[in-house]
Order: sequence, then C-alpha cells, then structure tokens
Amino acid sequence: MIVDDEMLILAGLAALIRATPGFEVVAEAASAEQAVAEAARVRPDVVLMDIRMPGTSGIVATERIIAAGAPDPPKVLILTTFDLDEYVYAALRAGAAGFLFKETSPERLLAAVATVATGDMLFASNVMRRLVDAYTVSRRGQLMASGADLAALTSRELEVLRLVATGLSNADIARWLGVSDATVKTHLNRTMAKLGLSSRAQAVVVAYESGLVTPHSPGTLSMER
Repeated sequence: MIVDDEMLILAGLAALIRATPGFEVVAEAASAEQAVAEAARVRPDVVLMDIRMPGTSGIVATERIIAAGAPDPPKVLILTTFDLDEYVYAALRAGAAGFLFKETSPERLLAAVATVATGDMLFASNVMRRLVDAYTVSRRGQLMASGADLAALTSRELEVLRLVATGLSNADIARWLGVSDATVKTHLNRTMAKLGLSSRAQAVVVAYESGLVTPHSPGTLSMER
C-alpha cells in the first residue's frame, strides 16, 4: 500500500511497483485517515508511508496501522525528504521498519520494499546513527517504560537484543552466536513479547534508550543495505 498526499508522487510510486514482477499495489491513500482504513481493509504486507501530511501525520497512521494489524502487522517503510528529522525517530518508536529518502532510486526503493517484507530493517546511510546521537543521548534520563523491563530477559535474549541493535540480521547473529537462524528468531520474538514491542526498529530504540547499547559503541549501527 502506498500513502502520500502528493498525487504525482503517489501515482509515480504506484506505476513503478505495478510494473515490477512480484510486486502488487493493493491500495493507495492520500491521507493518514484513509491509510488506516485501507490497511484494515486489505491487510498489505508493506506500507510505503509519507511521514509529513496535512492533518494526521504518518507517525500516527503508522501507530494505528501496526496496532490494528497485530499480531502480524504490515511492515511500514517511511518515505521522507529530511535526513535528520525527529519525526523519523518517532516513527521508529511507533514501529516503522525503516525509512528512505524520496529521492532514492527506483531500484533501491524496490529492494527496500523486499527487504522489510522479510522482516529486516532498512535505514538510509548514516541516518540512524545521527538520529540516535541527536535524540537518544539527549533523552538519556527519559527512558522508555519498557526499558525498565530488561531485567525480565535472559542473558541470551539480552545478547540477541544487543546484536539486533548493532544492525545485524538474524543470519548474521546466528553466525556470530553459532546457532540457527530459527533459534535467533525465537529469542528475538520472546524478547519483543516480553517488552511489548512490535518491530525490530522498536527493539533498537529500547536497546539504546535503556543504555544496553551506546551510540558510539564500536561496530554499532551498521544497518545500511
């Protein structure tokens, strides 16, 4: 599903995706309210969401779409023209799977849709690091409530959460820990259930806001695809 209040962008994205084998546009929406209603009607796999729209924002729409789609909500990929935007950080906290700039090439956009559809995160180059630096560090004393629940996690669940926050995929984590991809997925699913999270991006935010991972830790935030 594609959501954008600019008709030319909406039409262009729809035409691109319809022309690509293996992809299907199941709905289009020009407002957040319409997006929420359409998502409930068609239950898309992926939502391309404009973050800034008149009236209700893409952040609120993301929250509502993910909440209504539980336990298997759509993957929301945020489209933005801003490379450092607190709205983007808020969208990640709302459960978005990642974001791209609107000037992204068609090939990269299609690859991004395929990436988030599999459950992986997708972030534009260096943006997540800058967002964490700008917003997480400044809010060190204002942790998410779920951050206090890290004590409920096992040592292996904490390790998986830490590795997820560095930007590693399930396959990368499995190789690092010497376990199967399915084992990593099980640990991550249990972690997210205990913390009341609905996306990997929210898990990353919790890891940073709780202090489990720090923005300048070696090897962190290597999320670029």
